Amino acid sequence: MSRGVEREAPGGAPAALPPARGMTAAAVALVLVGGAAAYSNTFDVPFIFDDRNSIVENPTIRRLWPPGPVLSPPPEAVTVIGRPAVNLSLALNYAFCGLDVRAYHAVNLAVHLAAALALFGVVRRTLALPAMAARFGPAATGLAAAVALIWTLHPIQTESVTYVVQRAEALGGLFYLVTLYSAVRGATSARPAPWYAAAASACALGMASKEIVASAPLIVLLYDRAFLAGSLREALRRRWPLYAALAATWGILAALLLASGQRGGTAGFGLNMSPWEYLAAQPAFIVHYLRLCFWPDPLVLDYGWTAGARPGDAPAYGAAALLLAATGVALRRWPGLGLLGAWFLAILAPSSSIVPLVGQVAAEHRMYLPLAAVVALAVVGGYALGARFLARPVAGGARRRLIGRVLAGAAVFALAAALGAATFRRNQDYRTAVTIWEDTVRKRPENPRAQSNLGAVMVREGRDSEALEKFNEALRLAPDYADAWYNRGLARAQRGDLEGAVGDFSQAIALRPAFAAAYSGRAGAWQRLGRLDLALEGYTRALDLAPHDAAAWSNRGEVYRRLRRHDLAASDAARATLLGPDLAEAWFNRGLVRQEEGALDDAAGDYTRALELAPDYADAYTNRAAVRLLARRPDLALADYSKAIDLRPADPAAWSNRGNTYRLMSNFSEAIRDCTHALQLAPDYAPALLNRAIAYYESGAYDKARSDVEACRRLGRQVDENFLKALREAPGAAP
Repeated sequence: MSRGVEREAPGGAPAALPPARGMTAAAVALVLVGGAAAYSNTFDVPFIFDDRNSIVENPTIRRLWPPGPVLSPPPEAVTVIGRPAVNLSLALNYAFCGLDVRAYHAVNLAVHLAAALALFGVVRRTLALPAMAARFGPAATGLAAAVALIWTLHPIQTESVTYVVQRAEALGGLFYLVTLYSAVRGATSARPAPWYAAAASACALGMASKEIVASAPLIVLLYDRAFLAGSLREALRRRWPLYAALAATWGILAALLLASGQRGGTAGFGLNMSPWEYLAAQPAFIVHYLRLCFWPDPLVLDYGWTAGARPGDAPAYGAAALLLAATGVALRRWPGLGLLGAWFLAILAPSSSIVPLVGQVAAEHRMYLPLAAVVALAVVGGYALGARFLARPVAGGARRRLIGRVLAGAAVFALAAALGAATFRRNQDYRTAVTIWEDTVRKRPENPRAQSNLGAVMVREGRDSEALEKFNEALRLAPDYADAWYNRGLARAQRGDLEGAVGDFSQAIALRPAFAAAYSGRAGAWQRLGRLDLALEGYTRALDLAPHDAAAWSNRGEVYRRLRRHDLAASDAARATLLGPDLAEAWFNRGLVRQEEGALDDAAGDYTRALELAPDYADAYTNRAAVRLLARRPDLALADYSKAIDLRPADPAAWSNRGNTYRLMSNFSEAIRDCTHALQLAPDYAPALLNRAIAYYESGAYDKARSDVEACRRLGRQVDENFLKALREAPGAAP
């Protein structure tokens, strides 16, 4: 491979021109194609876990302007709070594609591949620097391609790529790598200022994406000392404007941490776990992460929060202490090697130190960037050992070296293929919300959150009995787990056990007094029990705690409507559609308010919007049909009632209403047929009797009309006096 001549960059650091472009292009293509193939089965993976509160139910991604809300997500959006760059990226996704999950996965994959190319650039340029070129320069592109390819395809990366909201990790990783790459380019460029500006900008965006970027300024400085300047003092002397700019970005991170307030109650001091308890659990997990780097099985979405230090973890403490000591020694004696150790430890430090992240004591996505150090050490170290062995003066040395390179290349390809296949298989676990939580429960059955979350997705699929078993198991494992009480309340409410649901929601509130969703859930149960006063109080309390909750605004508006307080109902309904433009129920409830106000066209528009968002919303078809009847459009009403019947064929009201619509269109035979079917479904359904009676009367079957009227009156249904008078005057009436 040909290499360009070296030139002296400002500040005294010579830089080698990149190798032949053809090989570089091939390496880039290999990384992109390999990564795209490994993640080709992720585009239909649904939103899971924190995706729901950070994306689906996050009102601040609904609009790009004004920018204030976009850059300040609410506390309920746990994963993006204090990370405005991530929230903005989700808002851009939403602006172009709504909640089409495929678009979110496409962006995640694009971020991951961009990070892979940045890693490729960093490794390639590092190995081509004068300090490294003598040993690695001719192989720089091939080694960088191997590092980037293995890093891209490693299965441990799936959590950061396939789990949508962990874009925070991948985006932070991308900006971290771009920061380092730009700093290296600036240090070896005749015009360093633009590159340094790019490094500072990337670092600032990284600080606004994930806390791991806090170590980026220090890592850049250590890199400078190891490969460019030769000492920390010389690095600071040559490039102090760069380090001043990078250090200034810590101010962004500090401001975001202060504003986020313990990241919505999931991080920081003064929480359920002491700093020392949290720290004591980390050595075992660090060793576990390292094991997964070399044998990525089993991979677990959620390790839970209950895992702590165990008596058998003593070897892990020794291994972690050895890693820390070895890094310290290497930084002093072999700065390049020490940099890899510092990279691994410094990036893990924000989540694996004394600052508790009680929501997750361990998480595989934390290895997104640290993995790069492990892969680089294995690939470059393996190459160095192999080159030393092949360089021994023996007969046929040139041939041996050629064979060695071929075998090394084949080994890299075989390893990459195996990792890519494992990643593809791991992504299949994510194909539905149920399958990924079943996988998690199978691997971590002692994790109460996994049990509860599996139950929650089963509830959404209508598997209430199985869900209750999961909630009961979660509460057996953790009786003070408020989320499990809340989720069991939802399941009980769905099964119609409203009193039981109220009890579970109340227990959740007792355990977590600021649990807004539990207040809403309990209010919903009270609403269905007819306790509108308690429902109103509950929704109001929920909105005090979570003012961005569109569903709570919509539900409180519905309570106000039922209480005949239409001005407040209209206000809440409007707020709900503003905060939740994708919430079909909000548009439906606003349609109800407008229908009662007599604004028929507006009501029909709201029902139409609800149906655009939820095409299977049977009640919206029924109500829009009623509005269309009032607007004297029975033809359109007939189509809506027919659609409602298709969706709910066992609903007597839909059959009765369609029958009445046929009657208004003078199609009496169809009217009688539909009302008769409604009565077959519900023999005591008085509205169907009355509608059939009118149809019989208008078709001239007066005796049958009188029979249905008598049946109505026996059921206690009032019948219009004018209709009774008309029946008495009809032929065949008793004298």
